[in-house]
Amino acid sequence: MSHGLVIGKFYPPHAGHLALVRSALARCDRVTVLVLGSSQESIPAEVRAGWLRDELPGAHVVAGLDDEPVDYASETAWRAHTAIIEDVLDAPVDALFSSDDYGEELARRLGARWVQIDPTRSGTPVSARAVRADPAAYWWALPAAVRAWFVRRVVVIGAESTGTTTLAEGLTAHLGLPTVPEFGREWSQVRPGGFEAPWHPAEFDLIAREQARLEDDAAARTPVPLLVCDTDVLATAVWHERYVGGPSPSVEALAADRVPDLYLLTGDEIPFVQDGLRDGEHLRHAMQDRFREVLAAQGAPWVEVRGTPRERLAQALALVEPLRDRPRWVAEPMEQRHEVVPDLVAALSLPHSGA
Repeated sequence: MSHGLVIGKFYPPHAGHLALVRSALARCDRVTVLVLGSSQESIPAEVRAGWLRDELPGAHVVAGLDDEPVDYASETAWRAHTAIIEDVLDAPVDALFSSDDYGEELARRLGARWVQIDPTRSGTPVSARAVRADPAAYWWALPAAVRAWFVRRVVVIGAESTGTTTLAEGLTAHLGLPTVPEFGREWSQVRPGGFEAPWHPAEFDLIAREQARLEDDAAARTPVPLLVCDTDVLATAVWHERYVGGPSPSVEALAADRVPDLYLLTGDEIPFVQDGLRDGEHLRHAMQDRFREVLAAQGAPWVEVRGTPRERLAQALALVEPLRDRPRWVAEPMEQRHEVVPDLVAALSLPHSGA
């Protein structure tokens, strides 16, 4: 076959979708994957298309908007959805690949042959509806970038010598998570001129980008939808204020795009320990107050934990474990109005998702 088509919401993409597209790639000279999203969905269609491009470099992946009512008992609805599909395609197709029975009618309207793949989902037992409801149960079926999107992120933050690393390491060890270390500390040890040399704004851009990269890498490989980070880009912005003397618009902008699900602020009531890289106890309480101000002004919830390491860990676990067990919210797709063929919500929306 010359030009194959796979169409769906891919909300989100999973192993079943990938198997479907790879079946098309094996049988066609060219394959277009059309991601049709609606305005009410909380994962933009272009984001989903980007995930598929990363996983399927041999396919031509495009995104389109389809806000037409999902009423496939209506000839008008069929025509509207088909027109949207044809408008997005850059060339006619001669094969439509799907798992659901809707494919036979849609292929006829597109003048293409229908190729049905794994209609019982026995080959890859997963659906997008099931993933949205419980991503942890289908973690095995999600591409790395999709897993990273679903991960709930917790950041441990605080002034110098307040036990941030101790708490972060305790949480990751208890929960079996990959570590996200503090890159700024590593940079302080290797930077030209050593810790005493004047700091430059470009260094904080470097620290912020590398901290974000470490976090994203860990999010893609964590075994559960949870990540605990020892500091983040917002903390880098605070330290920029301290060492450069004012705010960094670029670091603050990056922090605004990476708001976690929870901040844990470690208390400054414990004894100060000088390790050779710290300013000193005389600045610790003022920096702690600045962290409180910054956390109060941003959008994520935050809690200050205090006490012994064991007490802090217990306080943190009481907050983090429920977060781990609560899936990230995903808006539901448009509901089907009338049934015409089995699984017709999937009809022009979600060919291999069961939703």
